[in-house]
Amino acid sequence: MNGPPAERSIDGEVHRIRECSRRGRHHEALAAAELLAEMAPDHRDVLYLIAANQRCLNQIRQALATLQRLEQQHPRFSLLHQERGYCYATLRDAPRAIAAFLEAVTLNPLLWTSWMMLEFLYRVSGDVRNATAAGEHVSSLKQLPREVVRAGSLCSDGEFSAAEGVLRAHVASADPHVEGTRLLARLERQRGALDEAERRLEAALTRGPENRDVRTDYVCVLIDRQRYREAREAMAPLLIDDARDRQRRSLYAAACVGLGEHEQAIAAYRELLADSPTSAELHVSLGHVLQTVGRTAEAVECYRHAAAVRPSFGDAYWSLANLKTYRFSPREIACMQEQEAALAATRVDRCHLCFALGKAFEDRHEYARSWQHYERGNALKRADSRYAREITDADIRRQTEVCTSKLFAARQGVGAPDRDPMFIVGMPRSGSTLVEQILASHSRVESTHELFDVQRLVIELQGRRSIAGDPGYPGLLPALAPDEFRVLGERYLGDTRAYRTSKPFFIDKMPNNFRHVGLIHLMLPNATIIDVRREPMACCFSNLKQLFAGGQEFTYSAEDVAHYYRRYLDLMRHWDEVLPRRILRVSYEDLVDDLEGNVRRILEWCGLEFEGSCVEFHKSKRSVRTPSAEQVRQPMFREGLLQWRHYERWLGPLEGELGDELIRYRE
Repeated sequence: MNGPPAERSIDGEVHRIRECSRRGRHHEALAAAELLAEMAPDHRDVLYLIAANQRCLNQIRQALATLQRLEQQHPRFSLLHQERGYCYATLRDAPRAIAAFLEAVTLNPLLWTSWMMLEFLYRVSGDVRNATAAGEHVSSLKQLPREVVRAGSLCSDGEFSAAEGVLRAHVASADPHVEGTRLLARLERQRGALDEAERRLEAALTRGPENRDVRTDYVCVLIDRQRYREAREAMAPLLIDDARDRQRRSLYAAACVGLGEHEQAIAAYRELLADSPTSAELHVSLGHVLQTVGRTAEAVECYRHAAAVRPSFGDAYWSLANLKTYRFSPREIACMQEQEAALAATRVDRCHLCFALGKAFEDRHEYARSWQHYERGNALKRADSRYAREITDADIRRQTEVCTSKLFAARQGVGAPDRDPMFIVGMPRSGSTLVEQILASHSRVESTHELFDVQRLVIELQGRRSIAGDPGYPGLLPALAPDEFRVLGERYLGDTRAYRTSKPFFIDKMPNNFRHVGLIHLMLPNATIIDVRREPMACCFSNLKQLFAGGQEFTYSAEDVAHYYRRYLDLMRHWDEVLPRRILRVSYEDLVDDLEGNVRRILEWCGLEFEGSCVEFHKSKRSVRTPSAEQVRQPMFREGLLQWRHYERWLGPLEGELGDELIRYRE
């Protein structure tokens, strides 16, 4: 067994208690579980065993209280919802029992005992149609191979590695079951292997295009990969068959957001909330769309409603803080402090609350208390992060080794000749959204959002092997035929067409694309590339106080973000050397000091006539989906230049790691 001795002893005791419970010795099992809870108060299986044995001893109210505590820590644990269903069934509360069992099978469709209970409860409630549907699920599950059922149980217990091993063996067999394929794809999606999951689900749909569950999972993967138009096309049969299904309507709304069809998304979320008014997650999702289109007051109401529905929901408070312009009341701050300190607070909620409290105290000029919460939130995120500096170093070293002056000279003139794309790169929180807003205010420029299309091509190239045996991207770039770069460029232009109208130019603002300038140049040699740069201390500190929706794992420690900033400068210097006069550098501080002069400089670089609307960018009504959304809807201000000075006493490690780049970054 792996893990430290204390962890092994807890797992062994959990196994013993589980066996005791299976033999009907519930008093003994409950006493042992409660004793073990003193050592591991938040252990998932310990809390579950307490609740299950309380129910078996007819201590239903106590069992429900234990399950509520368990849900605070592990809300997606399917067996807790199944156990709650048993509790409500014992109380003869059929509606609540049905709701709990439905939640259980939504999280784990292979819980056949939950399906059996649903069939029974629907029949006694007189709901023949749903009883029949649940019965069909029971029948189909009974036909599943034992390996698939076993893997489903392992998944519901959180033993994902063991489940994946069972499923891989099953899928490699002569006649794998489609449910085994789907479950394996779910596990691959969960660990971020989206390419593998997509290929597996596409193959399953080829064999059974009518399988609604496979199609739903396929749509989820497409949305994860930001292929929103394909996702909406793939879900069309699902919406025709059952337009009221909550999960599929949520996926439709997410696809609309991705395509920039915000009014349709708002309507879809409002319809969902009409059916589920107490869903804190839906209120936050609606708030995000409203914020994107500049309806800030309505977004604030959505976030506040989410916090009222679920006071422990950290994302509601962070969404308010992330508006940057919202100011918390003393009452709200006290509530956040209480929720963050609660023993039942989940790790995710506590992290969101810490960053929100950091912003709340910063606005009150209580910088010591603010830093305390920013530091705690970063520590929580960093503990869960898999970020390794060595990987960043290796990636950037390979770019400099492969993308040389010789390579670009040999490939001069390759790629698609179109001038349409305008790539904005740099560090996160560098002012890239401001430059995007300036350009998007021009009559000939289309705003999109942070597009994933370059990364998607990179992921595809990483899966190949070069002639010399070099593993994937960027090592294979010298081995690609010249015509392949044109194909890549045309694919990029075709894939991004969904986000455009009739304007001749469009923006692709993805800061971390600075790592792929070489590929961008080879496949789109006439595209505009702009690097937005901000003073190192200000940029890195701004990252440290930002909780990102996803990615940017390097931003949760002073040393990591400073190290990443240095590597960013190293690579940009390399691009300047091997691709001279290819990239326009824009300084955030210069924009603040001389807005019109720098706007004219940017437009001239892009081959665009000057338009006064670009200077009055804050009047633009376009949608903005980044943390700077509210800031770029206001005129330029200088306050952000030196905000980090308020925290200078705690930023010694950041300053030390940045070293001479504090001066050299403007070279």
